[in-house]
Amino acid sequence: MAAAASTSLHAALTPRHAAAFKPLAGTRIVSLALNLPGPAALARLRALGADVLKIEPPAGDPMLQMCAPLYRAMHRGVERRTLDLKQADGRDALHAELAGADLLLTSFRPSALRRLGVDAPSLGVALPRLSTLAIVGARGRAAELAGHDLTYQAAAGLVDAPQLPATLLADMSGALLVVEAALAALLQAGRSGAGVALQVALTDAAAFAALPRAAGLTAPGALLGGELPGYAVYRCRDGLVALAALEAHFAAALLTHTGTSSARGLRAWCAAHDAAALQRLAQRDDLPLWAWRTAAG
Repeated sequence: MAAAASTSLHAALTPRHAAAFKPLAGTRIVSLALNLPGPAALARLRALGADVLKIEPPAGDPMLQMCAPLYRAMHRGVERRTLDLKQADGRDALHAELAGADLLLTSFRPSALRRLGVDAPSLGVALPRLSTLAIVGARGRAAELAGHDLTYQAAAGLVDAPQLPATLLADMSGALLVVEAALAALLQAGRSGAGVALQVALTDAAAFAALPRAAGLTAPGALLGGELPGYAVYRCRDGLVALAALEAHFAAALLTHTGTSSARGLRAWCAAHDAAALQRLAQRDDLPLWAWRTAAG
């Protein structure tokens, strides 16, 4: 079961391109980034053909203890090496690895990068062709502040109640921004012959994911925030059903099947059907809905 879960997670982590599509073949990426955004981005960059090396501290990556299946999925096929960068020999070994690399990915605070001598200005002297990509919590002085996905989502206005978000949206959105930045850095460095220093802030990733909310589209009571009865989540007989009858032709099709366009009527209609029947109906008649069983029923 664990192997199957890891395989499923790995498939979700990596781009769905043809196996032979490897535009980053011949590119060497070294990563010091721990936890979630960096390793998730590294998995996608490896899938695009990059030769990747993950450097871990003697204590390992905390993600292994937090969620071993996710850690294994993100590191499938990734070369890993343990180095103590607080020691001179560990830093020397890292610099030897960087001598043949195109990009260094980090997720430390700027002050920690400077202490370790792996900040962009320090590396630029000895390795002018090396690009660096630093994942931080926020930009400017706020990059030194403590934070995690939950605080970044809260700052973006995505936390409305005293309950945890369903997923680590800032981290996962951040991973995609890291891939975007890595590709841009490699492209620019390839053209100019000089390394590029970039930074990705997870607060920016959360703000990007929150744009529909910030624009008012998904705010409570707005068009996609509860105003449309046909765009909502209801209970069905043994679970839940998500209706997304947004366009006029979908709304008309839903009305044909349910005989109602009111929230009360749709709630009653959904409650009268089980999830499996609703799924069959959606597939048969091209209705934009997804129904699933829940433990509570």
